[in-house]
Amino acid sequence: MAETDTKRVTDEEALLLHASGRPGKLEITATKPLTTQRDLSLAYSPGVAAPCLRIAEDPSLAYDYTAKGNVVAIISNGTAVLGLGDLGAQASKPVMEGKAVLFKRFADIDGIDLEVDTRNVEEFINCARFLGPSFGGINLEDIKAPDCFVIEERLREIMDIPVFHDDQHGTAIIAGAGLINACDITGRDIADVKMVVNGAGAAGIACAQLFNDLGVRRENITLCDTKGVVYRGRTDGMNQWKSSFAIDTDKRTLEEAVAGADVFVGLSAKGAMTPAMVKSMADKPIIFALANPDPEITPEEAKAVRPDAIVATGRSDYPNQVNNVLGFPYLFRGALDVRASTINEAMKLAAAQALAALAREDVPDEVAAAYSGRRLNYGPDYIIPTPFDPRLIVTVPCAVAQAAMESGVARKPIVDMAGYRATLRTRLDPTADSLEMILEKVRTQPRRVVFAEGEEERAIRAALAFKAAGYGTPVLIGREEVIKEQLASMGQAAMARQLEIHNARLSDSNRRYTDFLYRRLQRKGLLHRDCQRMVNQDRNVFAALMVALGDAHAVVTGLTRSFQVSFDEVTRVFDPKPGERVFGLTAMINRSRTVFIADTTVNEVPDPETLADIAVQAAAKARQMGHEPRVALLSYSNFGQNRHGENVKRVRDAVALLDQRKVDFEYDGEMSADVALDHELMRRVYPFCRLSGPANVLVMPALHAANIAAKLLQKMTRGTVVGPLLIGLDHPVQIVTMGATVNDIVTMAALAAHDSIAR
Repeated sequence: MAETDTKRVTDEEALLLHASGRPGKLEITATKPLTTQRDLSLAYSPGVAAPCLRIAEDPSLAYDYTAKGNVVAIISNGTAVLGLGDLGAQASKPVMEGKAVLFKRFADIDGIDLEVDTRNVEEFINCARFLGPSFGGINLEDIKAPDCFVIEERLREIMDIPVFHDDQHGTAIIAGAGLINACDITGRDIADVKMVVNGAGAAGIACAQLFNDLGVRRENITLCDTKGVVYRGRTDGMNQWKSSFAIDTDKRTLEEAVAGADVFVGLSAKGAMTPAMVKSMADKPIIFALANPDPEITPEEAKAVRPDAIVATGRSDYPNQVNNVLGFPYLFRGALDVRASTINEAMKLAAAQALAALAREDVPDEVAAAYSGRRLNYGPDYIIPTPFDPRLIVTVPCAVAQAAMESGVARKPIVDMAGYRATLRTRLDPTADSLEMILEKVRTQPRRVVFAEGEEERAIRAALAFKAAGYGTPVLIGREEVIKEQLASMGQAAMARQLEIHNARLSDSNRRYTDFLYRRLQRKGLLHRDCQRMVNQDRNVFAALMVALGDAHAVVTGLTRSFQVSFDEVTRVFDPKPGERVFGLTAMINRSRTVFIADTTVNEVPDPETLADIAVQAAAKARQMGHEPRVALLSYSNFGQNRHGENVKRVRDAVALLDQRKVDFEYDGEMSADVALDHELMRRVYPFCRLSGPANVLVMPALHAANIAAKLLQKMTRGTVVGPLLIGLDHPVQIVTMGATVNDIVTMAALAAHDSIAR
């Protein structure tokens, strides 16, 4: 793989993301209403005195009256930032913020980053230890070895909350899961394997220790560092942690150590492992080349000399990625939920074993399709679960919590494990996971997507990002000289060669497109020269024609024209799918739920049949995005309260049509929005309602209601908006809003590309 392929984002893009809007990646939001004087009195003075007094009497009540039980401190001094070295505390902050985002994204844990400006071990320990009352746990990050060993060991001794250095143990847990399965696949007894660990820093020592705990005999583990094999009697470059893995051996170099070895685990540097070394290993060698961003040896190089090898790396673009995000969020989730006093070896082993077991289970269809375009099966190229597997949030925390209880460190044991599993399932909204799966599927089957407004800076930036993300080939419609000028002004002149540009007026396909359009429109009052003018001058028409005639797969547009204008132009070329309605579906995503709203763009006052069709198609889209649909057909009245209003009757008749169709999803109506979204209210006042939970698909009675509601929610909530997605046309096209960001455009282009795959 070329070096340029290893970096899917540019420095400029990363800096822009971190600086745009509110700088950084985090903010703090209130979980209680603070809108009235009474709210303030309860949340602060004088009401706040009550929980303070209770906690003073019983400190454990801090978990009941404050957020402590769901807050982890992410603490670093920046002495070993990623692969960049000692950058200092301040420069480590973007990484620590990122870690907090991952905690929230994958396990619904609130992370607070703390950058400690000292390289003195004792000062660091004292700084962290006195913060104990504030947090439910501490995640140590990016601290150099051997300081990290001392800091973690001391803090674990003096604090009564979980302390975990992810750079050590996170990698070890995921690699341990892979080792369990690699040994199983190759028919090895883990107790008998001969292993070489190259890299004696924090991660290397932790991996060696966990492998030993999993059953690898210590005398069978050969630890190597930059000075060669760690052997008994060596004095150069040694410390107490290396010494604990020193063995009696006459081998002195990595090359000598790997000869005949069953397993190589690299936590070192690019190129440390050579094809000749791989060739010297035992049959069916297990190779974990975990250096980042470039492994000690690539899978291609290893398999070229040993096709029977099982290879894992830290890279997402190869099978078997050892990714720490599979571990630390879920490990802390389980530890916090039982109020564990520490994270012990039993809990780490339980996490590794749970991950290994999950990889051996049948893979859900949506995960299988997303990550390879084919069924993922347990085997040499699938020994570790994928990071966006929705089962992780249940599987790993349950195993960790159980281990904490069995090992005696849980201060609040879980009585109802089935109920706990159900609670975990509701912690994360599945839309984000399913959206990533959709995007990953596009990466496996890249598409040609036309960016119709190719001269716009946002469109050009989005096209570059689309290509960098691996989604396929962006095609810009516009004048080449204008686009190149834009690229130059953006400091991206060299990127022009990576973009495909089509000038509609000068295209070789101009006549073919015009003839096709004329055949479509000649009985709608348009002359051939009218069609020629549209092909020459209307970029939406030209872009749509590229897709209609097979020169591209999908279109994204909307930056410079209103939705209706863009829609009218692309529908000169595209028709509705046979038997389907065309409409807009907007997904409103926040931490607690996702709601789909239809129709937000097309049908002004839909009749009952159209409403029923929209309900069916919206439910299908929600299901594709990871939700079991519960559809509410909305009105201003509930279940017959207004018997005579025409707008209410349309909704009621649509429900009757769905009854006749015997559809395969939950639905009901007519009902008001508050009843649809509040299941307690629904059950209390309308116990006969057919929905088993709050509605997640809202079919609106008219376009104005849908559009206004969606835009109000977009501006007044802190959630994410996807769409409106254009549903029901016979070719993939998405129309973004005129205010769309570059990220919005890229997402919509990728969703359009996915539509072309699904057809």
